[in-house]
Amino acid sequence: MIATASDIIKTAIENCKKAGTIKTEKLPDIIIEKPKKDEFGDFATNAAMLLTKQEGKPPRQIAELIAKEIKQSGDVKKVEIAGPGFINLFMQDDYWLGFLKEIHIAGEKFGKSDPRLMPAGTSIGAGKKILLEFVSANPTGPLHIGHGRGAAFGDALARLLKAAGYNVFTEFYVNDAGAQVKNLAESILLRIKQEAGEKVEFGADHYKGEYISKLAAVYRGLTKKGVEESKEEIGRFALQTILEWIKKDLSDFHVTFDNWFREKSLYETTDGSHRGLPLLIQELKDKGFVYEEGGATWFKSTVFGDDKDRVIKKENGELTYFASDIAYHHDKYERGFDTLINIWGADHHGYIPRIKSVVQALGHDKESLKVLLVQMVSLSRGGQPVTMSKRAGEYVTLREVLDEVGSDACRFFFLMRKSDAHLEFDLELAKKQAPENPVFYVQYAHARICSIIKHAKEKGISFPKTEDADIKLLSLKEEL
Repeated sequence: MIATASDIIKTAIENCKKAGTIKTEKLPDIIIEKPKKDEFGDFATNAAMLLTKQEGKPPRQIAELIAKEIKQSGDVKKVEIAGPGFINLFMQDDYWLGFLKEIHIAGEKFGKSDPRLMPAGTSIGAGKKILLEFVSANPTGPLHIGHGRGAAFGDALARLLKAAGYNVFTEFYVNDAGAQVKNLAESILLRIKQEAGEKVEFGADHYKGEYISKLAAVYRGLTKKGVEESKEEIGRFALQTILEWIKKDLSDFHVTFDNWFREKSLYETTDGSHRGLPLLIQELKDKGFVYEEGGATWFKSTVFGDDKDRVIKKENGELTYFASDIAYHHDKYERGFDTLINIWGADHHGYIPRIKSVVQALGHDKESLKVLLVQMVSLSRGGQPVTMSKRAGEYVTLREVLDEVGSDACRFFFLMRKSDAHLEFDLELAKKQAPENPVFYVQYAHARICSIIKHAKEKGISFPKTEDADIKLLSLKEEL
C-alpha cells in the first residue's frame, strides 16, 4: 500500500513529537491541498500554521521541523516552505508510477474503504448512516435537463460516499400533497374540455405543455367517461403516470433510489413510525418555537439566526410547504440517520437558514444537515440557446437529451463542472466525434488502447505481468 501525502505528513509530525521538537499531543485536522500552480509542488499543507498556537512558535520555525522529517521519506523528492509557513511537497516520479500497479492490482476496488477491514477510527465513513435526498422534482411534468444535472450529481456523490465506507440511503421526496397537484388536475380537465370543443382559459398556475394533452388523451381512453370527473381522481391518475415517467427516465439514466417518500404520509398519524404533523407542531410549541399571531401559526426561526419568522399554517388553515419540510426532516432523524444531505437547485439558497433552524429546534446539530446546491443548465445547440419555460411546456426534457446524446455523454457533461457553477450543455458538441468533445476523446482513447492490445495478440506479443511491467518508461511530464 503506497503511503498517502497525509500519511507522510502525519508520520513526520509524530517523529517530531518523539524527538521532543513538537509537544502538542492532540493534532488538529490537517488540510492537504493540490496547489494551483505546478511550481508550488504536488501537495501543500498548512500543518505548521495550525500548530502555532499550541506550540507557541512562529509557523515557519515549526514548518522547518516538520519539513526536516518529511525529507526522510523516500517518496518525496523535495520539500519547500512558502509564505507564512506552508509546506510544499514535490513527489518522486516513482511515487506516481507506483500507483499504476496498485490501481491495476486492485481493479474496481481501488480507492474503496471497507470499515470491516481497517483499524478502528481509520475508515472515513466507518459505517455512518447518511440520508441523501436529491432530484425530488414536483411530479407535475417530465424531468427537465436541470433535474438531470441534479440526478447525475446526487448519484455520483452516493457512489463516492459508499466507496468511502458510509452507509448511504438515497431518497426521492414526492411532493404529492400541495397546490401543484390540484393545478395539474385542473390543467388536464381544461385540456379535456378544450379538446371536446369547449372554450376554456388556462390560468397562470396551470400547466400547458404537450404532455398535458397526452395525459388528457390517456385518461379519456382509460375512463371512457365524460369531462365531469373529480379533480381528485384526475390528480391521482396524473401523479401516478408522471411518476412512472420519472422513474423510467432515471432508470435509463442509471439513477435509482432506495426510497420514494410521499409527502402525504407526513399528514397521517401512524402507528409510531413517525409522529403526525399536528403532534410535531404542538411539541415545537411546547418548546417555545411555535406561536400564534394574526390567525396564523409561526415558527420562531429568528431564534436561530434567520432574518424573519416563518409561517407554518396560514390564516385560512392551509399548511405551508415549510410545515411539510419541518415534518419531513424530523422524520429523517427519527429513522436514525447521522447526517442528512439535501441536493437543491441554486434558487433555493435562501431557504437553507430556515431549514437549519428547524434542525436545531428539533434538537440536532445544524451541521448534521448538509445542503448542496446545483446551478441550472443553459442548453444550447451548436452555440445557439434553447429556450426553456416549464409553464409553457417549451423546456427540453431529460428524456429528449438521453435519446439524442445517450446517458454516458449526458452524465459526463453534467459532471464536468462543479455543481454550483453555471453549466452550458451543447447538444451538438455532446454528439460530435472530435477531440473538443471530451466524451468522444475518452472513448477514442479507450478504443485506441483496445486496438493496441488486439494487434499485440495478433502478432503473438504477450503482455508482461503487472509486477514485471517497466513503468519507468513513462517519463514524460504528460505521462506522469
